[in-house]
Amino acid sequence: MNDLNKHIWEGWIVQDFIDELEPNLDMIQTNNSWHPPIVDKNELKQWCMDNQPYYKKYIPEVVNYLAKKYNIK
Repeated sequence: MNDLNKHIWEGWIVQDFIDELEPNLDMIQTNNSWHPPIVDKNELKQWCMDNQPYYKKYIPEVVNYLAKKYNIK
């Protein structure tokens, strides 16, 4: 099974959480937000947990996908 299709919570899969977070993170990382760009993976992990809808636990696949996309180490 593709990691992005992994079931997380009540019908939500990894890709659903990415789809929810990505537009806001894109604004942050391109300096189009009040929030300063995220510079490390621990900060990204916390931001994801704080901002993902409904499920406030760490989802490694979401963090890893976004870290890779935005080159966050």
